[in-house]
Amino acid sequence: MSGTSISTANLLRHRAISRCWHRHQSQCQILRAQLGFDRVESSRPLACQGCRHYHGKAYGLTQTTRIRLICGFHPYGWMEKEGCPDWQGENESIS
Repeated sequence: MSGTSISTANLLRHRAISRCWHRHQSQCQILRAQLGFDRVESSRPLACQGCRHYHGKAYGLTQTTRIRLICGFHPYGWMEKEGCPDWQGENESIS
């Protein structure tokens, strides 16, 4: 088997998987809309809504070791009841 036929087979398989994934996402969105859940809940903690310091990316090699970094000031998110003292709006200028 030549390298061209292998890469073509991989490309065709990748396209088929992508179509299947998009079809599944579309069906899930239709189901959410039918059940009244049009808006997907934000993964951003309430104290971090609209904050320019929010990072929110997950780091780690496996699903079990992956940890989400919320922001540079509070890596695990602001845990207190009152608002975060480091909160800055996304449109505020940095002083």
